[in-house]
Amino acid sequence: MARALIVVDVQPTFCEGGALGVAGGNDVASAIADYAAHHRGEYDLVVTTQDWHIDPGEHFSEQPDYVDTWPPHGVAGTAEAELHPALADLDADAAIKKGQYQAAYSGFEGHDADGRRLVDLLHDAGVRSVDVVGIAESHCVLRTALDAVTEGFGVRVITDLTVPVTPEQGAAAREQMARAGVVLVASEDAA
Repeated sequence: MARALIVVDVQPTFCEGGALGVAGGNDVASAIADYAAHHRGEYDLVVTTQDWHIDPGEHFSEQPDYVDTWPPHGVAGTAEAELHPALADLDADAAIKKGQYQAAYSGFEGHDADGRRLVDLLHDAGVRSVDVVGIAESHCVLRTALDAVTEGFGVRVITDLTVPVTPEQGAAAREQMARAGVVLVASEDAA
């Protein structure tokens, strides 16, 4: 059964020092790189997603509520929006960019440079199950995992290869994912 690794929004904008930095982001980026280097052969497809905001409308705000509105982040063409340097050797098969002109939390809301949606890339590769890792567990990892379930994939989130905005939001996200049928697994048990 073909399996894909979806690396969600591992970008400097979501790591320490970035516009929406999450504590532990840089460590998770390095851990994902190490995991991918050792397990690349177990995946038929490796896909990255990136916030790539051009003009996302009300998603950006000068007075953000940090629920529906946020300070500018993941601005297309900036160094903060590129993949984290730790992923330089990831050798991904596809790159999905999302949120150009709207808020987009799930990788399933984006498309690659040829306009192909994530769901189509996965189906075209015969993928039946996905492992989701990345930043932030409580937001874009959560939404990507839930959408993957909705699209009919078997879904695992590798819990030590993601980090939430806050521990409380992470616990709530894990609860929500588990209720939806997402399997939560540690990287040492993922192989």
